[in-house]
Amino acid sequence: MNPTRRTVLLAGAAAAFLPPLPAFAAVPKADAAATTPYASYWYPDSLPSGTPGSGITWRSLKTWTAAGDADLAFNAASVPLAPRFTPAPVNTTARSGQARIQSLVSFGPTSSNPSQGSATADYYAFTHWAYVDELVFWGGSAGEGLILAPNAPIVDAAHRHGVPVLGNIFLPPTAYGGQLQWTRDLVQKDSAGHYPLAGQLVAVAAAYGFDGWFVNAETGGGNATLGADMLGFVKELKSLAGARGQRVTWYDAMTVNGSVSWQGALNSQNQAFFQAADDMFVDFRWSTSSLASSGTKADQLGRSRYELWAGVDVESNGSNTSVSWDAIVPSGKAHVASIGFYRPEWTRNHLPASRTPGDFHAADQRFWTGRSLDPSQPDTSDPWRAPAVSVADRSAVDSLPFGSVFNTGHGLRWYEDGVVTSDAAWNHLGLQDRLPSRQWVVRTEGERPAVSFDFADAWRGGSSVLVDGELDQPTVVDLYATQLPIGVNSVVELTHRTDAGSVNVELAVATAEPSAPGATPSYTYLPVNSVNSVNQWETMTVPLTGVAGSLRRVGVRLTGVDGPVRWRLGKLVVCDIALSSEPPALSPAPPTDLRITAATAGDLRFAWSAAPGPVRHYELHRLLPDGTRRFVGGTCQQAYFLAGLQPEQGEQAAQFELRSVGELYDTSDPVTVTHTW
Repeated sequence: MNPTRRTVLLAGAAAAFLPPLPAFAAVPKADAAATTPYASYWYPDSLPSGTPGSGITWRSLKTWTAAGDADLAFNAASVPLAPRFTPAPVNTTARSGQARIQSLVSFGPTSSNPSQGSATADYYAFTHWAYVDELVFWGGSAGEGLILAPNAPIVDAAHRHGVPVLGNIFLPPTAYGGQLQWTRDLVQKDSAGHYPLAGQLVAVAAAYGFDGWFVNAETGGGNATLGADMLGFVKELKSLAGARGQRVTWYDAMTVNGSVSWQGALNSQNQAFFQAADDMFVDFRWSTSSLASSGTKADQLGRSRYELWAGVDVESNGSNTSVSWDAIVPSGKAHVASIGFYRPEWTRNHLPASRTPGDFHAADQRFWTGRSLDPSQPDTSDPWRAPAVSVADRSAVDSLPFGSVFNTGHGLRWYEDGVVTSDAAWNHLGLQDRLPSRQWVVRTEGERPAVSFDFADAWRGGSSVLVDGELDQPTVVDLYATQLPIGVNSVVELTHRTDAGSVNVELAVATAEPSAPGATPSYTYLPVNSVNSVNQWETMTVPLTGVAGSLRRVGVRLTGVDGPVRWRLGKLVVCDIALSSEPPALSPAPPTDLRITAATAGDLRFAWSAAPGPVRHYELHRLLPDGTRRFVGGTCQQAYFLAGLQPEQGEQAAQFELRSVGELYDTSDPVTVTHTW
């Protein structure tokens, strides 16, 4: 990155906390130490002189092996990259098939970035995946490490929404401690003329389950020989990566002559690197004319101009940043290039330390949706041209069964069936649901209610969708754009609760795309019938009888009977079997071979074998002496780290249960394990 715009990422302490563990038979305390797993980071080969700072481990990528990676089970993603489709744009300004968005995000420090979440709700729990085409796990520093592998929760959440995630290779400017030797290490050749670290990078991405690499070479002092070596390295990296379904993004910094000179354009100085890679992040120095010429050059090379990400630095000012939007995504003609956001986690970081999850999501919605807070009604006078104004959203909801409890991946507590089973704050992005892609489309002739993710109560997980307002006219809240097949036994089930006022609830479904961008879908409204009530939450089953074809839109229509109304949605399911009639058919199998692999005082490492058949994630509970269960954590992986376990009063052994959780949040029978004090 442009060094005048960079924030140096320093080491910081962060305690790992969440995800599951668990099950089977009593296991004695292991002899090995139970250490906290963190996201992995390396130097290419040689290490700095001196000794690392506290909490930092210096490692060489050249010597890495999957077999020798003690934390691989905690860091390897498990959710495959979902296919996506592009529904009809929800407004007349967003374009499909043109500009997309690459997002460069620092989720935590380079070192001490927990592998499986942490014990705080204060986290960049991103939910606007529908607008993003690539996520880069940004970070790296001269004192910690230069090559970062994304942690599993971020990859799992992104993949669930169809977004590939890239690891980051950061060779810093000399002003920030960069050493040219590290660049030479990266592009070293073996006796056969190959680049061994290119193979290592591809092997890491394959073992960890992410989708490729962002190459950012900014250490100055190179020459034409080094430039040629870097080009050869990128070509081999791309060739090997492509064979494994991985991608390579080049950052506009090093030029073909080996020097570092940010161009702010695609030109003769970086064209060869662009042609060797899948796409290129264009430095912030771009201008209207340089982007226009860059797009033309990409066209001439037979490449898509939308493989150029025009850098937009939002680290300092976020949605208050002044941007020449017409140079990238003009409103009156074809888009010129795609957008590359640098550090959009500003939406969390600029808030005061007292920030809540609700504060963060409000700022994030302002950033991604715009001042109107409704992508179907963009405010074209807003100086911040939010992605929803220009970029068509995408969806990954295309197969049955489909379920969501609107869990954003962090919370102040953990809920199950409307009851708090842990009062500890948490974050773990891998537990995030496939969330509504259009936050929030509201259609009404009356006063628009506020719609948001809410953390004061939930049916399951940490959040629910809250609709708060007068509801003086019937109001449709769009939830999902889908491509779901409808059969004779297809049903939709809703779990909801009315906290204030009185409201009539109907299911809103459409079986065809709107006639034009921005048009209202042709909804059919179906009454909901109560199935049961649990903890004041109502579960409703709506058979899709008479609704034929493919389900393209799913929402709710709310008609206020007595206002103002506070109504929350806790769960939505679309499936071919009524859950209330045949739950065993949908329940996943339990995991097997649960064991404690390491224990040090109250720190435990757990491992188990995957349950046969499909599993969304695993959840761990602790069985307390009074017979109640306390949620400990959840994970998509088959390993879990638990820190700081303490005995309950009079407890001789801590007992745990591990369950598989299915796509519709049905759970398996438990397996158990005991840790003796």
